[in-house]
Amino acid sequence: MRLLLLLFCLFVFSHCNKAQKTVVQSIIPTPEQEVTTGEFSSISNINFLKTNDLVKFGPWLAAWGNTKYTFEQNNNAFTHYNESLATGAYILDIGKDNINLTYHGDEGLKNGLSTLQQYWKLHDKKLPITKVIDSRPFRYRGMHLDVARHMFDVADIKKYIDFLAFYKYNYFHWHLTEDQGWRIEIKQYPKLQEIAAYRKETLIGHYNDQPHKFDGEKYGGYYKQEEIKDIVSYAMARGIEVIPEIDIPGHSQALLSAYPELGCENKVYEAATKWGVFNDVLCPNEVTFTFLENVLDELMSLFPSNYVHIGGDECPKDAWKKSTFCQRLIKENNLKDEHGLQSYFIQRVEKYINSKGRSIIGWDEILEGGLAPNATVMSWRGIEGGIEAANSNHDVIMTPTSHCYFDYYQSTDDVEPLAIGGYLPIKKVYNWDVIPPDLAAEKHQYILGGQANVWTEYMQDFSHVEYMALTRMATLSEVLWGRNSSNLDQFGSALVNHINYWQEQGVNAANHLYNPSLEAVSAADGKVELKVTNLLTGTKNQIKAPGNELFEDMIKPYHFTGSGEYKVQSTYNGNTGRSASMTYNKHLGTRANIKLKHQPAEVYSGSGNDCVLNGVEGSDAKYGGTEWLGFDGKDFDAEISFDKQTTLSSITIKTFKGEGQWIYLPKSITVYAVADNGTETKIAESKDIASESKIARTKIVLPSTSMTNIRIHVKNFGNIPEGKQGGGHGSWLFVDEVIIK
Repeated sequence: MRLLLLLFCLFVFSHCNKAQKTVVQSIIPTPEQEVTTGEFSSISNINFLKTNDLVKFGPWLAAWGNTKYTFEQNNNAFTHYNESLATGAYILDIGKDNINLTYHGDEGLKNGLSTLQQYWKLHDKKLPITKVIDSRPFRYRGMHLDVARHMFDVADIKKYIDFLAFYKYNYFHWHLTEDQGWRIEIKQYPKLQEIAAYRKETLIGHYNDQPHKFDGEKYGGYYKQEEIKDIVSYAMARGIEVIPEIDIPGHSQALLSAYPELGCENKVYEAATKWGVFNDVLCPNEVTFTFLENVLDELMSLFPSNYVHIGGDECPKDAWKKSTFCQRLIKENNLKDEHGLQSYFIQRVEKYINSKGRSIIGWDEILEGGLAPNATVMSWRGIEGGIEAANSNHDVIMTPTSHCYFDYYQSTDDVEPLAIGGYLPIKKVYNWDVIPPDLAAEKHQYILGGQANVWTEYMQDFSHVEYMALTRMATLSEVLWGRNSSNLDQFGSALVNHINYWQEQGVNAANHLYNPSLEAVSAADGKVELKVTNLLTGTKNQIKAPGNELFEDMIKPYHFTGSGEYKVQSTYNGNTGRSASMTYNKHLGTRANIKLKHQPAEVYSGSGNDCVLNGVEGSDAKYGGTEWLGFDGKDFDAEISFDKQTTLSSITIKTFKGEGQWIYLPKSITVYAVADNGTETKIAESKDIASESKIARTKIVLPSTSMTNIRIHVKNFGNIPEGKQGGGHGSWLFVDEVIIK
C-alpha cells in the first residue's frame, strides 16, 4: 500500500513539475515562422560540432553555460551553411535530442545562435522542441551609447553588447568624445588622457533648473587601448561591429582644453561642466587636419569597422565668422559661407578615411553646405535629412528623435528618473515606420536600417542606462526585424517574459506594460472622456473618482463627472501596474471648439489640438506627453468658438521654459474678440512674460463682454540670442492648458 502511494505521489509530482515548465513562445524579434510542439528536448548540455565559421563565436557560446564546441563524437548540435538562403537568414531545428542550424553568412549564423540563446536562457537552460525559419529585412540594426557625458566600466560595456547580441543587433555605435570628456587613449597625444579626459565638476539636476548648481567634484577617465581591443573582440564574437565616433568639428571643447592650438581663438579652453552646444569648435587649418589624421590612424588600428563616425552635428559657426583665417579660407576655396566651410572640413576628413579603405558616417548636419561624396547620413533631427540623402543616392541610417532617442521619458509619471525631456513610450517605438512614407520606392534601397541613441547627460550609472534602454531596445529590435506590423498585444506578452527574465538576472529593466496610459479627450456636449489605453489586451481597469475611497471597475466610455483627481489602476494576469492619475478642472473652454492657424510639430502634438481645452494640465516638469503642444518656430494662434454667447472674465495660459532645449516663453499673448463677420477687436494683451521656474501661467483679465468667438495669439519668442544654447536658431514654443473663465 505504501509503495502504491509512493508511486502515485511520484506520478503527480512529475506531472506537476512538467506543467510548471511550460514552453513559452517569446522570441524577440518575432521570427518569420515558429512552430513549437509544446514539449522540451532532452538536451541539457549543448555540444556543437566545431567548424571554421563557428570558431569566431566560440567565446560567446562558452559564456552561455552548459555549452561548448568540439570535435568529439557526442556532439548534439550541428551547423550547415546554405548559400541559397537570403543573407542573414537561418533555419533553427531543435529536436528531441539534437539541434540543426542552417544559415547563410556569418550574420545568419549569429542570428540563429541568438534565437537559440533566447530559448536556452528564457527556459533556464532547457530547449523546446521547435522549428524556426527567419530572415531580416534591414541590413543595419544599431544601438548607440554615449560614454563621454558619463563613463561606464568595461564590464558594463560588455553587458550592453550582450543585450545587443540577445536582440540580434549587428552594430554598436560607441560615442567616445564630447565637450565634457575624451574617452579614448591616443598615445601620440598624451594630453588627451591627462587633460581632455576630465572635467572639473558636473551639473547637478536638470539643465533647465535655475540657477545652475554643480557638484564640485572632478570627473572623468578614458578607455585604454588594450581595453578597447578587448571590447571590440568581445563584440565580434557576438556578431557585432563596433563603430567608433569622435565628434568633430563641434562638440570638441574637451579636446581643445588639451590642445588649444586647434581652436580659432588664442585662449584657454576647459572641458564643459554642463550639457548643450558650445561655440568653441576646431579650426579648419593644417595643424588641425594633421592632428586628426594622426588620431584617426590610432583609432582605425583599434577598430576594424568599415565605418568611422565623425559626428558633424551642432557645430556653431561663431568662431569661424570671427576668424580672419576662416574667412580667407572661404574666399580662397570659393565656398558659399560657413556651412560650406563645414562641408570642406568634413570632406577633408572623409578623403583621408577613404584613403584607408574606410567610410564615414555623420549626423544629418553634414548635408549642410554639400554632402561629402561617400558619406552615410544618420538622420536624427527628423526624417527630412534621411529623405534628402536617399534622394541624392546616399546611404541612410534612420534615427529620428521622435522614435529613437531612448534618453527621453518612457512614462509621464512623476516618479520616473530624471531625463532630458520628451516622451517616447514602448507603443510609439513599436509603431515606427523605418522607411519614410514620402520616400519614393526606388530610393528605399538607400535606407540601410535604423538605430536608437542613448545619450547619458542624466544617466550617472549603468543601472540607469539599463532602465532607459533595455525594454525599448527589445521593442526596436522588433521594428528593425520588420515584425512590428504584427499584433502588438502578442509582442507585449512576449515582452512580459523578457522583462521578467532580465529582472530575475538583476538587470534594471523598466516595466511599464501593466501601467495605464491616460488621455483626456473632448467629447460631445462639453463632456471630456477619460480614455484609458493598455498595452496588453485583457487588462482590467479600475477607477477611483474624487470623493471615492475605493477603486471600482471602469466602464467605457468614462466621462469626468466633476473637478478633482481621478486615479486608474490596471491589472493583467494578476499583475497590478503603477496607478496613473489625472486632475480635471472644468472651465468654460472645455465646451468650446478650437482651430489652429499653425499645426504643432508632429512629435509634440499631444493628444490632438483640443488637448489645451480639456480641463487637464500636463506635467510641470516635462514638456512631452499628451497635454503639451510644441511649435517649432511657429506661433500658437487659435480661434476658439462657443456654441452660444458666453461672458468671459479671464484667460490663463500655461507655457514652458526650457532654454537648454531651445524652449522659450512667448514674446506676447494677445486676445481678440471675433465678430460673426470675421472682424477682430483686440481686447487684452500681455507682454514681457517671465518666470523663475519652468512654468509660466499668464493670466489675462478680460473686460466683461459676452462673445461667441475669440482668437488667442501666443507669439513665439523668435530666434535664440547668440551665445545661448541654439543661438541663431528659431525657438520652440510649448503651450498646455488654456483656462477660460
